[in-house]
Amino acid sequence: MKNNWWKVLTVALLLYTAVAGLLLPVPRLAILNETIRNLYFHVPMWFGMTIILTASVVYSIRYLRNPSERLDTLSNGFAQTGILMGIVGLATGSLWARYTWGTWWTNDPKLNGAAIAMLIYGAYLVLRSSFADEQQRARVSAIYNIFAFAAAMPLFFILPRLTDSLHPGAGGNPAFAKYDLDSNMRLVFYPAVLGWTLLGVWITQLSVRLSLLKQHVHEKQLA
Repeated sequence: MKNNWWKVLTVALLLYTAVAGLLLPVPRLAILNETIRNLYFHVPMWFGMTIILTASVVYSIRYLRNPSERLDTLSNGFAQTGILMGIVGLATGSLWARYTWGTWWTNDPKLNGAAIAMLIYGAYLVLRSSFADEQQRARVSAIYNIFAFAAAMPLFFILPRLTDSLHPGAGGNPAFAKYDLDSNMRLVFYPAVLGWTLLGVWITQLSVRLSLLKQHVHEKQLA
């Protein structure tokens, strides 16, 4: 229990996010209305995804410097979790768009950039499954992961800001923090960011443990 305090914190933060996010008052704004509560779910997932993918690329770099099965497994585990959070982020964003813009998807630079970035990371999973040799798979995957991260981050955060966009924080459209993320919302938003990020770490930890266990069983069967 002593080493699992952060898991208790994760559950507490997410429960708080769910309850407070649905019950605490929010700014009454035209078009957004009650859908602004999705800010506690959609945006923190993107924050968490970015942190998780950053951890993945760090482990890829470490693997290339000092190859080990553990570093490859950690890099892959964080990448898979980041992709999962990205997919959920796209889904919650699409749901939000349906009730604010009147469509599930629109030809918006922010949305298209995010979709392309997730396709790039989806190719990472395909690439890993195409190699039979473990060392070759780990090495090529690590290299691709670095390039995927370098391509995805501009698609997420830089290119959309250079063009007009309906999405807050892009193309001259002010981000939420500038006009409607009031003090009450901040009491939920920041804990939500921490909670979703810790959940991503937790999922990765379970995924890595399962992968290492499978590898251990496989090695015993070969022995």
